[in-house]
Amino acid sequence: MEFKRYLVTAALPYANGPVHIGHLAGCYLPADIYVRYQRAKKRDVKFVCGSDEHGVPITIRAMKEGITPQDVVDKYNTIIKDSFADMGISFDIYSRTSKQIHHDTSQAFFTKLYNDGLFQERESEQYYDEAKGIFLADRYIIGTCPVCGNPNAYGDQCENCGSSLSPEQLLNPRSALSSAIPVKRKTKHWYFPLNQYEEWLKEWIVVGKKDEWKPNVYGQCKSWLDSGLQPRAMTRDSTWGVPVPLPDAEGKVLYVWFDAPIGYISATKELTNQWADYWCKEDTKLVHFIGKDNIVFHCIIFPAMLKAHGGFVLPENVPANEFLNIEGEKVSTSRNWAVWVDEYLKDFPDQQDALRYTLCANAPETKDNDFTWKDFQDRVNSELSAILGNFENRAFVLMHKLCKGRVPPLHADVMSDADNALIADIKNAKVLVEADIERYKFRDALFNIIDLARKGNKYLQDSAPWSLAKTPELQLENQKKIDNCLHLCLQLTANLAILLNPFLPFTANKMCKKMKVVERMLDWENAGRIDLLKVNYPLNAPALLFRKIEDDEVTTQVEKLRANLKNATSAKMEQAPKQESTPEATQEKVQEAPVAKPEISIDDFAKMDLRVGTILKAEKVEKADKLLKLELDMGTEIRTVVSGIALHFKPEDIIGKQVTVVANLAPRKMRGIESRGMILMAQNADGRLIFVSPLEKADNGSEVR
Repeated sequence: MEFKRYLVTAALPYANGPVHIGHLAGCYLPADIYVRYQRAKKRDVKFVCGSDEHGVPITIRAMKEGITPQDVVDKYNTIIKDSFADMGISFDIYSRTSKQIHHDTSQAFFTKLYNDGLFQERESEQYYDEAKGIFLADRYIIGTCPVCGNPNAYGDQCENCGSSLSPEQLLNPRSALSSAIPVKRKTKHWYFPLNQYEEWLKEWIVVGKKDEWKPNVYGQCKSWLDSGLQPRAMTRDSTWGVPVPLPDAEGKVLYVWFDAPIGYISATKELTNQWADYWCKEDTKLVHFIGKDNIVFHCIIFPAMLKAHGGFVLPENVPANEFLNIEGEKVSTSRNWAVWVDEYLKDFPDQQDALRYTLCANAPETKDNDFTWKDFQDRVNSELSAILGNFENRAFVLMHKLCKGRVPPLHADVMSDADNALIADIKNAKVLVEADIERYKFRDALFNIIDLARKGNKYLQDSAPWSLAKTPELQLENQKKIDNCLHLCLQLTANLAILLNPFLPFTANKMCKKMKVVERMLDWENAGRIDLLKVNYPLNAPALLFRKIEDDEVTTQVEKLRANLKNATSAKMEQAPKQESTPEATQEKVQEAPVAKPEISIDDFAKMDLRVGTILKAEKVEKADKLLKLELDMGTEIRTVVSGIALHFKPEDIIGKQVTVVANLAPRKMRGIESRGMILMAQNADGRLIFVSPLEKADNGSEVR
């Protein structure tokens, strides 16, 4: 289908903290590359985003800081918006879900579905914190993950192993607000009948999108659909959010995942009076850029909402990326293990493209990837500077030295095979890069651009125009060959600026200024041409495009990460309840204790069957970066257990390790593998997991009492 207009959205970030480089790599940088490319193609495109200001993390942050939710969103909306702008993320609008236009739009959407009789009004029992006197949203409930044993899993997801959860699945649940044991109380909510759209979703996704969407997106959607969909509550008990527009709904707000995606619509309304053209006309291509944790909401729930409402286009593609780890460990905002964008910009002013390049070249497009400061240094120094920057600078230096600072002519009578091959490479690069961007393969596209610069370096080295001008007599004799070489190198430089513009806009702008051309030259239609710079046109003096990253800068950043982690851990320890000292108490500093769990009886403990087992085999679970499949010798049987420890241990390093196993835990299927048990782990203050093992070798199957 030929699309007349493009609507591109990037996931609305929670306004409860700054953005880190994982956010950039996940969806905002890919979205910006795609949009800049569409603009260069002169297509009608709108790029919308904004702060999600109604999520539970907002209220949690407010309580932690002793301020109001409005204070939180006002503070972080500014930081986030400025960080995006400074990194060149070129939204057409960056809005806020606290704006009245969003409240009106999301309430009207809800009212339409309500008036159409689509909602199911239900009274159900939900968790309630008697100490705080409020119902608890999923994120307000913390407990032990039944999959990996993480003692601080949330009621909707375990951030250690990535499993989607419900509060009922947590072991030993407690309130995140007071640590009290939550109780069940009756409350009324309005449910969207997601199950009624299951067959339609299967037809739309499984049949229609199988060959178009990324495997990770399609696979997660199919897994949900295969498991069967259930009605989902679209309201919550809270005082912070969009009020439910019904007379009998006091103290209730719209579920954040109902109102947040509608934020794309309200932001478009705020941007243009022609918003309906982008949302309601079939010749619009709607593309959602998100991280993998938002796939279900954008591919199943929101499309079902749009279908139920009627009159809206559906997403053509949802190119979700995986997660970006930092220095080998998962990003953790609570532990301050992150590279914050606003801090990066202070430490590396005018180095936006260095980070954009690294994050794109190492993008987690198909699997979780790792950002390290050493890799950042290597990519900037060995690729940006040594390949791209080196080629462009040599071309300018030689042009000023051998061609009087002007673009030399191209002489057809002395064209060599190498000249013609370079022209073919320039034209082919446009085809390759264009195809990659259209398929959302931005990492491959960037590689092809750098590869073109690499070919330029080889061509220049092989042609060696400096050797042809060792003496005035030689230069006079070889001037045509010199002209041809430098003419093509300069035309290649102009093409590199065009191809790089979606990826490295600050660099492309610098290159335009050095070539003394207007930015109109960056239009995509100009890529592949070798007449972009006119003969005899004077160009500016050489100047380096990139500076190298020094070793001490890398050391400083790694030390900063570790210091942030240490400070965050210390802050948690200071906030923990103080224990009374006794004469027998040690005066040494101790590790921060986890939040105390409610008392249990000896009968409760007796229900647990703890056994010693030995790991015989360990292997990574396919398409699950955090899970290991373990085979355990339990004495009387060999048992399979799936454990979320892959980020902490290599499979080959734990063979033969004795572990403590919860042997009577109900079996649970994960990634199609039945897991029969759970390994007990301890977690250090730095987040590192440690096996709970017997001090001495024990017989497999021995009972732990």
